[in-house]
Parts: sequence; structure tokens; C-alpha cells
Amino acid sequence: MTEKHELFVERLGHIHFWGGMVRYDMVILESSEDGREPVMGEKVRLVISRDGFLKTFDSMQRLMDQFLEEALQRR
Repeated sequence: MTEKHELFVERLGHIHFWGGMVRYDMVILESSEDGREPVMGEKVRLVISRDGFLKTFDSMQRLMDQFLEEALQRR
């Protein structure tokens, strides 16, 4: 069995298209030096083809539909 690696990110920081590829900048919360609210720090960049992006978007849309359906059922 192949070992899987997990990477934790808080959210998507930026997304842009350049050179035929979609680039996601994933971010995490980092402690601020002055002890105030955490700040967003860049963690990793995911570069994906246009076709891969479209398939990923479709998968995310189906997941969002499931979330919305579950929320409506709870009401």
C-alpha cells in the first residue's frame, strides 16, 4: 500500500491563472510577533492544469451541493 501524505492548510489564500496553469496559494494561521490576532502565512502552492482545475471544481461543486442538502434536511 502506498503511503499517503497529508498537508493541513487553513484556506485558499489566492488563486490565479498563468502560463496555462491554475495556481492555488494555500495558507495557514501564524502567530503574530506582538501577540495579537494570528496572521495568514503562505504554506504551499498547488499548481494544476486547466483540465484538472475544471474537474476539481466539479468535485467541489458536488460536495457543496451535498453540504447544502444536509443543511436543508436539518431544518
